[in-house]
Amino acid sequence: QVHLVESGGGLVQPGGSLRLSCAGSGITLSSYAMSWYRQAPGKERELVAHIGSGGGNTNYGDSVKGRFTISRDNAKNTVFLQMNSLKLEDTAVYFCNAARWVAYWGQGTQVTVSS
Repeated sequence: QVHLVESGGGLVQPGGSLRLSCAGSGITLSSYAMSWYRQAPGKERELVAHIGSGGGNTNYGDSVKGRFTISRDNAKNTVFLQMNSLKLEDTAVYFCNAARWVAYWGQGTQVTVSS
């Protein structure tokens, strides 16, 4: 059975940093394109960052470019999202997604940016 488990969310002040992790079980994440999405209350889920299965191709949502970095550690079967210079509008539930010919989702982790 496939599980994606996000961790690392929490409460942080504006300008702070967090690193989210997405650990896979029952799935080899290196074979999948991996993405982070987020969903704020009352808003649609949006793509935050994407990394190809080879790891060399990354792209980001316009609102996080230059602040967030997606990476993968295949030995740990984990994908990360480093979030720097956090803003109030980054507050959302962040979801991990693994995609090939089928897509898997994690349960999400809450990120709250507040002073």
